[in-house]
Amino acid sequence: MDLRVIIEQMETGEQEKVLAVLQSFNKEMSQCFTFNREEGQERKRLGELVLSFLSRELQPSCLLACLETVRILTRDKQSLDPFISRSAMLTLAQYSGIAHLAAPSQDPLEESKVVVEKDGKEAAEDSSVRVKESSPPSENPDQEVIIEALKSICNILFHSQTAQVIAADLHFIDGVAERLKQCNHPTWNQEVRFFDLRLTFLLTALRLDVRAQLAQELHGIKLLGNQLEATLCLCWPEPLVTARVGYEGFPPEELPPLSRQQAELAMEILKILFNITFNTNRRKVDEEEAVEYRHLGALLRHCLMSRVDGEERTEEFHSHTVNLLGNLPLPCLDVLLLPKVENGSIEYMGVNMDAVNMLLDFMEKKLDRGHKLKETLLPSLSLLTESSRIHRETRKFLRSKVLPPLRDVKNKPEVGSALRNKLVRLMTHIDTDVKDYAAEFLFVLCKESVSRFIKYTGYGNAAGLLAARGLLRGGRDSGIYSEDEDSETEEYREAKPHINLITGVVEEEQPNPMEGMTDEQKEYEAMKLVNMFDRLSRTNLIQPMQLNSDGKMREMTTEDLNKLATNSLFQSQEPADPDSEDET
Repeated sequence: MDLRVIIEQMETGEQEKVLAVLQSFNKEMSQCFTFNREEGQERKRLGELVLSFLSRELQPSCLLACLETVRILTRDKQSLDPFISRSAMLTLAQYSGIAHLAAPSQDPLEESKVVVEKDGKEAAEDSSVRVKESSPPSENPDQEVIIEALKSICNILFHSQTAQVIAADLHFIDGVAERLKQCNHPTWNQEVRFFDLRLTFLLTALRLDVRAQLAQELHGIKLLGNQLEATLCLCWPEPLVTARVGYEGFPPEELPPLSRQQAELAMEILKILFNITFNTNRRKVDEEEAVEYRHLGALLRHCLMSRVDGEERTEEFHSHTVNLLGNLPLPCLDVLLLPKVENGSIEYMGVNMDAVNMLLDFMEKKLDRGHKLKETLLPSLSLLTESSRIHRETRKFLRSKVLPPLRDVKNKPEVGSALRNKLVRLMTHIDTDVKDYAAEFLFVLCKESVSRFIKYTGYGNAAGLLAARGLLRGGRDSGIYSEDEDSETEEYREAKPHINLITGVVEEEQPNPMEGMTDEQKEYEAMKLVNMFDRLSRTNLIQPMQLNSDGKMREMTTEDLNKLATNSLFQSQEPADPDSEDET
């Protein structure tokens, strides 16, 4: 429909004509997400006219049509000018029902650098909750109007930094939080709840000050934890142990899958919680905060053990859960091990390992898929590493799964389909982060013992991590671990003297290339090799390196090479291993 015709009809000010042209425009543009730049000025003019209409008393049908038009127009990033004024934002906030607490702030903080996923469509259009008591909602609110206004605000915030500043200054988060407290009220339908959460997610993703306000002033962890609890219909049969209402005592595998609506709400809640708990896992928390985080951890354990209708949806739900678990303070992760061992549970050392085993399976699934490993694998790998570092039972269980007693000494550590083989292959991955995280996980499972780490990965694969930590000479890093009993297999003991430490396997004996040479011939060959190294290093093709006494590498000079050649170059010296082979 020609925008100029719509503008002409809008300028008449007659509601009937306006309703007719807007309904026709909305129907035609309902699935349009790309716009003709040549009509940019007309769209801006249409936006101004629609906003002026929204300041009048309108019939319900005309009001809804105007807001639908605003939603469509706000998909166009280039035509947002009419909608990013303070008055326009406040008008939309009033129609969405979140403006009753709006008040200007003195000094809004600078915008966050957090990136929000862009899928080329409007941020809003994706499509239970018990919290502390608040004032009830007004009777029979027009929820279609509220939803359209919320969608428009989401689109505007998604595209405009100016609008983000205005939304923070008008304290939109206060109004949304107030309604989140009411969201279990039967008045509010699923869509209102969803878009309240979507707006909260955008505000906390895009504004550092709003994130801090929700987390601290509005007690966001408790507020959203209660939202999650109510969305999933949970109860607490024991402290820090959850169950689905009506399914108390049922094992996780017998619970019905969550509905699509439950999953959508829960994932929005998890994303918001991720924003407001970002960077908390490394800092110390006080006693009151620890109680909140442990309560949240128990809820996340239930999420991890739950299924959603559809495998792809379940994996997405678990991904958000794992991401948030990685933000929890490390000591609070013990809630994953709290439930009692029941029939069908995975038990290790008297502890319920269902959640840890689920995390391990999730990590291996992401590893097998091999797609965008940095984004998909590292959250679960990091979570398992830190859990193993701080919780003895978790480490021992994971070691039994990932690094069982070594029997295969004929194949290289990176060859094979076992989880150990897959992780060792990652230790030489092209992505430095992926390589480092995989090595760190295995190193922690080995209690940061160099000899044990080399035993399971081979010196060649282990060299990167050991060099970075100054451990190439052996020893143990500074981690504190319990003593374990020896678990070397008979096969490993027999093969141990013949294992090549570089490759980690038994290799056929090779003939000695210097057999039959005189000392003069050996010295000649040594100096020949030194000269070759020297020539390559002078042309910067290679840089010979040497271990310092602190276990770190340093560059070798020509003098060092000559000294090495004359000081028993070919005598094999095997220093005593300072590490015991006590293992889990």
